[in-house]
Amino acid sequence: MKEELVFQMMDTHAGGDVSRIVTGGIDLLPGATVREQMHYLRDDADGLRKLLLDEPYGIPEMSVDLLVPPSDPEAAVGYIIMEVMGYPIYSGSNTICTATAVLELGLVEKREGRQRFTLESPAGLVHIEALVENGVVEAITCEGLPSYIDTYRSSIHVPDLGDVTYSVAYSGGFYALVEAAELGFDLTRDEERDLADCAHRIVEAIQAERGFSHYTLGDVGPLPFLHFMGPVEQVADDFYRSRSATYVHPGVICRSTTGTGTSARLALMNHEGLIKPGDRLETVSLRETGFIGEFTGTRREGTHQVVENTITGKSYVLSRAEVVVNCEDPMVECAGLHHILTSGHHAGE
Repeated sequence: MKEELVFQMMDTHAGGDVSRIVTGGIDLLPGATVREQMHYLRDDADGLRKLLLDEPYGIPEMSVDLLVPPSDPEAAVGYIIMEVMGYPIYSGSNTICTATAVLELGLVEKREGRQRFTLESPAGLVHIEALVENGVVEAITCEGLPSYIDTYRSSIHVPDLGDVTYSVAYSGGFYALVEAAELGFDLTRDEERDLADCAHRIVEAIQAERGFSHYTLGDVGPLPFLHFMGPVEQVADDFYRSRSATYVHPGVICRSTTGTGTSARLALMNHEGLIKPGDRLETVSLRETGFIGEFTGTRREGTHQVVENTITGKSYVLSRAEVVVNCEDPMVECAGLHHILTSGHHAGE
């Protein structure tokens, strides 16, 4: 008899970034916290991430979020983020999508107006405010991770590009921040492939030259991300807008501007004295979608001025599906799945 593995999933998107929310069919994972469960998936059960981001089920531009039980009683649900580059401890777009899915699934009761609840990410507790109108989740506001500037306006020589000026922020991962115009870009959709190629060259050059260390997390690996910044337009006294594009992996520019990219940009604007608490920045993607980051305050962490912020966006449900994995399919690798899929969800045996 052929062997099939079955689990449940809800596809969503925020700003164009598709997040695949795995809602059922996965065994309880070892680990006392969501962070420890993430480590188990990363180190011992990476098959789920690979399955849903590789052919024939997915593409690298997608993300995966696995719902898990929280370890903190304050949280309604835990979630583990999986992307093509691995397991980030936090993501704004994935959090917006997960919070929406949690409401749509009834794991948190959906109520009209504004409501608050808490999720547990690998980075810790995340406080959510949802706006529901006529039964529709119109907006999710989530906390961005505390962000800070590690490096301000350094220069590096990049083959075929010349000398490139960049800053580095931490906002859930280390980001190189570059002015798009200085590299000849207007941040339009037809530039997407060239943006990815350019970003890859810059990131490779930075990785070869230096590493980065977080003030509490220590070494979190090579700098992975780059955020292209367009000119800042002041729309109102406390509201700004800027075109943006975020590179996350060779060949991959996020369809949204990303929540962590927006948080990084807020940290840079604060460092340059361009914003004050209560100011908001809307980052606009190549696809004309946007997230709104709000600068809520600062605090000192050693030598760093850390920016506190929130990210607001809207997620849309694309599909609810039962995913059937046929282990006889030569394009499918089941070895990393057997030990995490609930035994009651095996079929065809």
